[in-house]
Amino acid sequence: MPVPTNHSKPVRRSAKENAYFQLEQWIIDGTLQPGEKLTDIELAQALNLSRTPIREALQLLEVVGFVKMYPGKATTVTEVFKEDIKDLLPALAVLQALAGELAVPNITEEQISRLEETNFRFAQAIKEKDSFNALKIDEEFHRIIIEAAQNPYITTMLSRLQSHVRRQFFHHSLELTEVSWKEHEEIIQAFKEKDAERLISLSKNNWIRSIEEMNAK
Repeated sequence: MPVPTNHSKPVRRSAKENAYFQLEQWIIDGTLQPGEKLTDIELAQALNLSRTPIREALQLLEVVGFVKMYPGKATTVTEVFKEDIKDLLPALAVLQALAGELAVPNITEEQISRLEETNFRFAQAIKEKDSFNALKIDEEFHRIIIEAAQNPYITTMLSRLQSHVRRQFFHHSLELTEVSWKEHEEIIQAFKEKDAERLISLSKNNWIRSIEEMNAK
C-alpha cells in the first residue's frame, strides 16, 4: 500500500528538551512549589534521564526565571508574586495584538476552523468551571494565531511570557470567564472579515481586561 506522506509527524525532542518542558510544566502548575529545592539526582530518577540533560534544563529554566541556581549550594524554584502580572499582561497584550495583525493575511480556513473548534471546547470548560483545562485551551487558541503570524521571534517571546502568565493564573487561582469566550468569538469574526484594526483592539483588550478582573478579586 502507498505510504501516506501528509500525516502529522511526532516532534522529536532531545533529552534536555524533554526535561525542560516537563520541569517547566511542574513549576507552572505547582507540582514543584515556589522555594522548593531541586536536586538533579532526584529529578533524573523521576524523569528516567541522566543528570546531564537535567542540569542543562535547569540552566535554561534559570534563564527564563523559573529557578534560581546557587553554585555549590542549591537550586530552588523561584517565588511567584501576584503584582508581577501587571507587568506581564501589557507586554503579552501588545505582542498578541501584533501576532494577530501579522496573521490576518496568512491565516487559512483550516486554522480558522481550528479556532472555532478550540473556542467551543473553551466555552465548555468555562461552563463546567474547569479552570485548569480552560487555561490550557485558551493558550491553545492563541497558539493557533501565533502559528498563523509566521514570525519565529514573536513565537519565542510569547512562549516565554505565556509561561509566566500561566504560572500566575495557576498559583493565584485566577479564572477565565465567559467574557473571554465571547471575545474569542469576536476575534474569529475579525479574522473572517480580515479586519486587522479591530483584531488589534480585541487582542489587546482580551489580555488587559484580566488585570481589571484580578484587581476586583
